[in-house]
Amino acid sequence: MNEQKHLCRYCDPKAKDHGLDHNNITNLGSDSAVLSCPNTANESGYCYWHDKTINKSGSGVKTELEHYAQNGGFLHGIVLTRANLSDIDLVNHEHKLGYDFAYADLYHADLQGAHLFNINFNNASLMKADMRNANINCSNLKNANLLGVKWTGCKFENIEIGKKVIQEREAQTAMKSGNVEASCDYLEQAEEIYRDLRKHAEEEGIFTLSGFFIHKELTMRRLQLPRYSIKRFLSKMVDIFCGYGEAPLRIIGLSILIILFCALLYSITGLNYQDTVYGINSQQSLSENFSIFLSSLYFSVVTFTTLGYGDFNPVGISRAIAAMEAFTGSFTIALFVVVFVKKMTR
Repeated sequence: MNEQKHLCRYCDPKAKDHGLDHNNITNLGSDSAVLSCPNTANESGYCYWHDKTINKSGSGVKTELEHYAQNGGFLHGIVLTRANLSDIDLVNHEHKLGYDFAYADLYHADLQGAHLFNINFNNASLMKADMRNANINCSNLKNANLLGVKWTGCKFENIEIGKKVIQEREAQTAMKSGNVEASCDYLEQAEEIYRDLRKHAEEEGIFTLSGFFIHKELTMRRLQLPRYSIKRFLSKMVDIFCGYGEAPLRIIGLSILIILFCALLYSITGLNYQDTVYGINSQQSLSENFSIFLSSLYFSVVTFTTLGYGDFNPVGISRAIAAMEAFTGSFTIALFVVVFVKKMTR
């Protein structure tokens, strides 16, 4: 029991969420066990690597950390605030999985030129870390704090970011609790993170990833606008229509919906063909009504594409519908061309 009291007090934050401490560690589900640090504690109750009060900015920390990691040291949640780790080699050679730096604190750490291939930075803090010319290919950055990271020259192909950065999640939580000011602050931080990631992805030529980041960046910007403002409404429409220029397939889907909807309206309001007005009504058979719908669908297609063959003519309210569809169709086709060319030439 005495030895147990001198162990480092650090344990997986999941354990704290369940009211557990270092002396009461159990499995929390079938996927993973709660992790606790096996190292001997110093006077603060934490080991050297988990003690926040110890200054690790010295030049010897890099070599110590390399040896500690290579010898199977417990890296989960370690504190490396402002540590000088430039050119450090933390590649777990000859192993499929990289080192586990989940929940680690690397605030303002110097990681220039560091080799961090396949590292698990899940829930870690990389806030204002210097990652210039580092290699973090295949690393896991889900829920990591990436605010203010310096990315210039960093290799980050096949990284895992997740669908949302942590600031975006915090913004949603703050909004649900009614704290609009805090929510806007988190959204502003999330926009900055996505913008920095987008710029660096473009510099590295990873355009698929940069497309994801620009969509998230513009979404964060939209959510900072007043909820019922015109600007926010228009921004949302652009997102729906084409995903801010990153989803050309949305335009095709939207076009199909418009054509079908207008075809249904034409079949109800009627179309003129050879001086006879045709429309769906209950006195006609199902096959006759279906034939009229197909004719209306044909007219909708030629109207949407602004071909206008002239064999069918709108009557009454159908004229207004046709005018609106023609305008929408010409705009939508032009939008598709712009978005498609942008995607192909990038």
